[in-house]
Amino acid sequence: MSWSAKQYVVFEDERTRPVRDLLAALPPIDARSVIDLGCGPGNSTEVLSARYPEAQVAGIDSSADMIAAARRRLPHVRFAVEDLQAWKDVDPPQDGGPFDVMLANAVLQWVPDHAALLPKLIARLAPRGALAVQMPDNLREPAHELMREVAVGGPWAAKLAASSAARPPLAGAAWYYALLRPLCRVDLWRTTYYHFLAGGAEAVVEWFKGSGLRPFLEPLNGAERSAFLERYTAAIARAYPPAEDGGVLLPFPRLFFTAIR
Repeated sequence: MSWSAKQYVVFEDERTRPVRDLLAALPPIDARSVIDLGCGPGNSTEVLSARYPEAQVAGIDSSADMIAAARRRLPHVRFAVEDLQAWKDVDPPQDGGPFDVMLANAVLQWVPDHAALLPKLIARLAPRGALAVQMPDNLREPAHELMREVAVGGPWAAKLAASSAARPPLAGAAWYYALLRPLCRVDLWRTTYYHFLAGGAEAVVEWFKGSGLRPFLEPLNGAERSAFLERYTAAIARAYPPAEDGGVLLPFPRLFFTAIR
């Protein structure tokens, strides 16, 4: 699945706020080596670097377009195109670990088998190091339900048969606690952000074109993509009625946890 840095940063302020909230929840750490897993265009890495100015900072992402944008933004940071699934299994590590802080902001929801993944990430931490994770927990929100409905209800249904499976549902907070508690000290919370988008239904669609819609749009040709977005935008307009000024509130639930080794 390809990613567009330009599309992702359309709502950069709103997408970066959870990173600030997540890192603010960490205890004081004398960090010397930190890494941003799934760093995207570098907005989260910028916050991580500012929080730990004395640390050696690295970032990885599977998208070459995202890494190119991150390098332009933060030329002093070591970025690499890496698939997280493969990266976690490299032994011995080639990237400067163990890490005092590992940030995984809005990335692990795309990676399967958290029961195997998370212990391997914890193992890459230095003693008293922290894994800080934020994952969108919004697959039951209308915006995502409508993606799936439009996918199965149109002439593109066969092409999009596997698109919903690109991002599996998250396990509950209790499941993550039970998995992580034997390995580290865990703090979990869930927050719903309410993002005011001045552009109405079209703005909601623009938001998800940078993230959740990508598995649905990528398999389609140009004409199909336009027709899909037209149908989806109409459904979004019904699900998210505008305020008097034409804007909409987009509820966005997110699951957070910190794990201190």
